[in-house]
Amino acid sequence: MEEIVSNVLDKKLAARERLTIVFVYTPLCGTCKLAEGMLRVVESSFESLPMYSLNINHSPTFAQQWKIQSVPCLLVFQKGLGVERIYAFGSIGFLYNKLKPYATAWTLQKTNTNERGNE
Repeated sequence: MEEIVSNVLDKKLAARERLTIVFVYTPLCGTCKLAEGMLRVVESSFESLPMYSLNINHSPTFAQQWKIQSVPCLLVFQKGLGVERIYAFGSIGFLYNKLKPYATAWTLQKTNTNERGNE
């Protein structure tokens, strides 16, 4: 998971990238550390997913714009639009099942793009 700053994230969302997953946290949040550990395990199963982490302490405007109610929070954007928001991380299995459809679609899209490039 790559650390991202809000102005770079804003540019990605404005560019309407196909998929962007953002883990929103604060460094002193114990629950955030647990959630981050679970996400890293899930991320190892879906290595190609574009996952980022955002320290909300450095991004108050982003927090207001996207109405972040608490941390940890996992935001899923498709083509710049917020499509899913998760506050209760539950378990590794729960996160895996939540992200699997996005990972499947992402992998299929990348495969189709690569095949078209080889034609």
